[in-house]
Amino acid sequence: MHQARIYRPAKTATSSGRRKTHRWVVEFEPRSRKEADRLIGWIGSDDTDQQVQMRFPDQESAIAWCKREGLTYTVYEPHERRIRPKAYADNFIRKV
Repeated sequence: MHQARIYRPAKTATSSGRRKTHRWVVEFEPRSRKEADRLIGWIGSDDTDQQVQMRFPDQESAIAWCKREGLTYTVYEPHERRIRPKAYADNFIRKV
């Protein structure tokens, strides 16, 4: 039986935008380890399910798809972003 993980991706470190962080992703857990090819030296495995990545508009749709396909799944809740209000005047507050 396949094991899937459901999560909402974090924003990339090189981007200030949050465009691709609103959709939920379903990926399959790896079933075999990755090994180096003896001839070329590239890293790979015989598990082609690792190449599949399904995207859904919400968490409920992703869970429904996993149930319909008969997959066991684990849901990873996203860490919510904390926004701390800042003011320019805070730069000049004297800390004692």
